[in-house]
Amino acid sequence: MSDEKRINQNQSGDKTEIQKPLAELVKIRRNKVLKFEKEGLNVYPYKYERTHSAVELHENFDELAEGATEVAVAGRIMLKRKMGKSIFADIHDQSGKIQVYLKTNDVGEENFQRFDILDLGDIVGCRGTMFTTRTGEKTIKVTNFEILCKSLHPLPDKHAGLSDVETRYRRRYADLIVSPEVREVFRKRTEIIQTIRDFLNSKGFLEVETPILQPLYGGAAAKPFKTYHEKLAKEMFLRIADELYLKRLIVGGFDKVWEFCKDFRNEGLSRLHNPEFSMIEMYWAYADYKDIAALFEELLRDVVFKIHGSYKIKYGDKELDFEPKFKWITMIGSINDAIGVDLTEMSFEEAKKVAKEHGVEREGLINRGKVIEALWEDKVEHTLVQPTFVADFPVEISPLAKKHRDDPRLTERFELFIAGQETGNAFSELNDPIDQLQRFMEQGKTLEAGDEEAQPLDDDFITALAYGMPPTAGLGFGIDRLVMILTNQQTIRDVILFPQMKDAGDGSGQFSKILAQIAKEENS
Repeated sequence: MSDEKRINQNQSGDKTEIQKPLAELVKIRRNKVLKFEKEGLNVYPYKYERTHSAVELHENFDELAEGATEVAVAGRIMLKRKMGKSIFADIHDQSGKIQVYLKTNDVGEENFQRFDILDLGDIVGCRGTMFTTRTGEKTIKVTNFEILCKSLHPLPDKHAGLSDVETRYRRRYADLIVSPEVREVFRKRTEIIQTIRDFLNSKGFLEVETPILQPLYGGAAAKPFKTYHEKLAKEMFLRIADELYLKRLIVGGFDKVWEFCKDFRNEGLSRLHNPEFSMIEMYWAYADYKDIAALFEELLRDVVFKIHGSYKIKYGDKELDFEPKFKWITMIGSINDAIGVDLTEMSFEEAKKVAKEHGVEREGLINRGKVIEALWEDKVEHTLVQPTFVADFPVEISPLAKKHRDDPRLTERFELFIAGQETGNAFSELNDPIDQLQRFMEQGKTLEAGDEEAQPLDDDFITALAYGMPPTAGLGFGIDRLVMILTNQQTIRDVILFPQMKDAGDGSGQFSKILAQIAKEENS
């Protein structure tokens, strides 16, 4: 087994070999640093002047080669092969890779030997001119190179990569080094966010910032993270949503506002959940939930086409089509379609009996709305593959939404589902301060009954509403889940650069101990 494969195996959790092999390999690399320093080289210099990225060298090759223009590129050595007095190597930067070619006659014997003992993972800068090899590969003929950073930790095996999923997330930096496809996911994530930003700006929405650290949490049904402010001597919370602050801005006279935000919910880890996640929330004065549904549909169609060049995309084994008008169904109507029972006129006890008859029993079914929601989650949610708006939620589970104009037991609220997962949530926003106060008080009862996700009374928000908030539509949607769908990733951790993880266990601090031991030996 090669050293690289052995290290990769060790990173996957096999601790029986890791101490000795890894320590030895690090020591070998560190000795090269000492050798270079003894020769007067600084292997950790301050900067390097590049003329081109790797992709720019490919794009401008004809012009550069014809003029014998000197170019300078910098990146990480990911492949190296020696052929007598020549060395070929692949240098990778953010844009891609470029091959470099070194000959003893061009760089001198001493420099040639230095490059020869460099390791995969080392970062170098190379100067030279462009030419094409006999196999037709665009290449830099190197006349000078500099060591820009000596890598001490061996790279994962170039073929297997980081085979252990947990290690990929914990050491995202190593995952990005060896997995171009992972870098592409995060490049697309940035492109998706920028496309959304451009769309909303073009529609006249103003991007704003609201507090992350809040004296009172609200705007969603979620358990918050708590902290403590020493100077103010009071408990504070990381926001679970931006809603209540953005609505205050509508009260203050802004007609269209939105925010790209980090929210925090003290919940478990799953394929679709990370305690820290990214959202976009937006509020539109003088509009209702159907207006913002049409805008959301237009936004998603615009993003999908600009990212993929088509309205049809693959997600797992499904083909999603964003071109047709999104389907619009109601929560109670879709339950009726699924189980043949109409819950519209049913009381809490009657609905609870229906749920039990259909195998839906769980803690927390403390009111009619909770029962309807539970039935819908079990019988309908997983069936929604193509983009579908699910509308008209019970009032008990929608404390910030305006009552439905046709049925006060419901609210003007929708959630958008794509590939069986919730992707957005929107309301015709409640702007009656008395109604809102009564909803908060009802939430207080469920909070006292043990529902940790119920919303506490926010007196300042009630005060803001009393100044007067115009009719308003609001929408929040998860960036992480949208990126999952648009990049065909099946877990949220694959679209978050540094997801939250459980403790690593006994291996934590191990590499630092190796370096500390090496430093101790050098100083003795």
